[in-house]
Amino acid sequence: MLNNPSARRLASGVIDPPARLLLRLRVSPDVVTVIGTVGASAAAIACFSTGRFILGVVLISFFALSDLIDGAMARMAGTSGPWGNFLDATLDRIVDGAIFGSLIAWGAINGQAWVAAAATFALVTGQVTSYAKARAEAVGARANVGIAERAERTMGVLLAVLLTGLGVPFVLPIALWLLGLLGIVTIIQRIAVVRSQLRS
Repeated sequence: MLNNPSARRLASGVIDPPARLLLRLRVSPDVVTVIGTVGASAAAIACFSTGRFILGVVLISFFALSDLIDGAMARMAGTSGPWGNFLDATLDRIVDGAIFGSLIAWGAINGQAWVAAAATFALVTGQVTSYAKARAEAVGARANVGIAERAERTMGVLLAVLLTGLGVPFVLPIALWLLGLLGIVTIIQRIAVVRSQLRS
C-alpha cells in the first residue's frame, strides 16, 4: 500500500483510467485477476526456465499491474470484499510457484545447483509465510507482521533476476538465500505474534 500522498496520486493517475475502461467494457475484476495470474505464470515458466531473464522480468512486471488494476476496479464498482481478497491471495501463490519453480528448473538444467537449492529454500519459506498468516486468521488472530512479505519477496527476486540477465555475477543465489533467510525470520515473527495474541 502506498502511504505517500504524491505516490498515491501518481499511481491513481496511471491505474484508474484503464480500470474505468475495463469496467465500461463490462470486464470483471476477477477476470483481470485471473488474466494477470496466467500471464505472469506463463512468462515466468517460458522465460526464467530458459534463461531469458530480462524479458521475463518485463513481462511479469507488466502482468503484475493487474494486482493494482483489479483492486481499483473493485473499489470503483463497489464490489471490494472478502471474495476478491481470497481470490487474489490464492492466485498469488500460483505466481510465486511459477517464478521460483522456473528458477529451480533453470538452475537444475544449467548445473547451477546453488541457485536451484536457494530457489527451493526461498519458495518454501515464502509459502509458509503466507500459510502462517492464513492460519492465524483461521484461529482468530492476526499475523500482519514480518520483514519479508510477498511484495518485498517479489521485488527482491525480480531485481536479482534482472541483474543476472544484465550479467552481474553471483547476485541470484545470494538474493535467493537471503530471501529464504528473511522468510524464516518472518515466520518466527508471525508465530511469536500469534502465540502472544492467543495466550492473552
